[in-house]
Amino acid sequence: MAQEYKLKGVTSLSLKPGQKQEVEVEGIQDAKVLLVGLQSGGKAEVQAIGAKCTHYGAPLAKGVLSTTGRITCPWHGACFNAKTGDVEDSPALDALPVFPLTQHDGAFYITAEEAAIKGSRRKPNFQCSVASDSHERVVVVGGGSGALGVVEGLREKGYRGHLTVISKEGYLPIDRPKLSKALITDASKLAWRDKSWFDSGAVEWVDGEVNDIDFSGKQVTTASGSKIAYSKLVLATGATPRLLPLQGFKELGNIFTLRTVHDAKKIVDAIGDKGKKIVIIGSSFIGMEIANATGGDNSVTVVGMEKVPLERVLGEQVGAGIQKALEGKGIKFYLSAGVDKAEPSSSDSSKVGAVYLKDGTKLDADLVILGVGVAPETSYLKNNSAVQLQKDGSLQTDAHFAVTGLSDVYAIGDIASYPYQGPGGNGALVRIEHWNVAQNAGRAVASHIVNPAAPSEPFIPVFWSALGAQLRYSGNTIASGWDDVILDGDAAAGKFVAYYTKGETVVAVASQGRDPTVMQVSELLRLGKAPTKSQLQNGVDVFSIDVVN
Repeated sequence: MAQEYKLKGVTSLSLKPGQKQEVEVEGIQDAKVLLVGLQSGGKAEVQAIGAKCTHYGAPLAKGVLSTTGRITCPWHGACFNAKTGDVEDSPALDALPVFPLTQHDGAFYITAEEAAIKGSRRKPNFQCSVASDSHERVVVVGGGSGALGVVEGLREKGYRGHLTVISKEGYLPIDRPKLSKALITDASKLAWRDKSWFDSGAVEWVDGEVNDIDFSGKQVTTASGSKIAYSKLVLATGATPRLLPLQGFKELGNIFTLRTVHDAKKIVDAIGDKGKKIVIIGSSFIGMEIANATGGDNSVTVVGMEKVPLERVLGEQVGAGIQKALEGKGIKFYLSAGVDKAEPSSSDSSKVGAVYLKDGTKLDADLVILGVGVAPETSYLKNNSAVQLQKDGSLQTDAHFAVTGLSDVYAIGDIASYPYQGPGGNGALVRIEHWNVAQNAGRAVASHIVNPAAPSEPFIPVFWSALGAQLRYSGNTIASGWDDVILDGDAAAGKFVAYYTKGETVVAVASQGRDPTVMQVSELLRLGKAPTKSQLQNGVDVFSIDVVN
């Protein structure tokens, strides 16, 4: 039951728009709320909201608050409306609680239930009942992050048509980034929502695989022969890890890719007790995260074609710093290297025993993990005459993620090539492989389905990675490219900010140990207010630039 709680030490509310203050709640141990100054209807006001991000519990007091009340998590870029508490950008799923403020006896109070204050979250306010006369049905193919964004977005915005998700993964949507960061093998520990939650949102969940789509007749067919009609179709089938077409890699056991919980379990089972020789092929994010997760207790070797890990995305300076940090954990690197073949173990000819590089180097291996990229999972569309796939197998969409050339069909996540509207992008088509981008695209699709007349609202991608110190990254360089890096700090020590520039334009930013710099810059990128390259070189403080909508 809701009751009144006193805010400790608060005798006046003098916060200006864009300012925030974390305060303790008397009567509840370790409980805090966040006071935020907002600009509403031309007037300044103060609001009390939950103090922790609903994604991983980051303190929002260290986040970024705009004058109009958009508050961004300092860790992973989740955004909330500080006036309503509603989610504006993933990866948060639950909204923030908002607490009524009152004043009497010279003090300020909030009215709330204790659990809401301590939990700092509220479930979405779904209008779940399907209209009795509704003939509308949104069908989502795929059960990952993008699907979850669609489902949450539609029901939050009051969509009252039927809603069906078809997934072949064998489990409900999971926190997929934890697979490579921690090799968690229990889907229930990764699941964002349980089955009862989907039931409460009137979401029909179908375990199955779609193998045909009749776009003119608006109907999907599953492998079991079921036919499901749709009024709107969202394709969110993700990607398939690439394999190496080299001797030994197709036929030998203990050679793995990592995409699903099932893959993680196979890898963990193969590692078994500590002390295994693990060869990881690929020096981008998946390979590096797996190396970080398995290093220490095992002998881990990373093979990559780049000069330094993550060179293509983060550049040589930052990549070299990350390499040095991981070498400090005992991880070995063979870089600017090509793989020649895999050979069987002398004790078991059915399993891998060694990987040979093109220069003849032999790397003994109890198991091999491939992180050599992914391909869009659109195999079910390859023979469909109504579809024009891009060269990489993806689907071209507009800014609303509506598929070009098809009616009432959207594509999101790893299979979507969409026009990037961020700095330097100029609408160039990009395909971004990240769990967070897929979920935000799902929310964008939900908004367009509910209100087709509303303009698209570009989001600036936010990424994160466990590479010793936590890496933050925002922006995109695929569309624009970049020609210089402004590095502030020491990448090897895990304490730096790197600004990626194209001419004078900042197109992306990365950091370790410098929160919330990336989120501040991300908001400035979104608003078109990021500093120029010259300003950065002259020492501008990015926090001196107001985040004003």
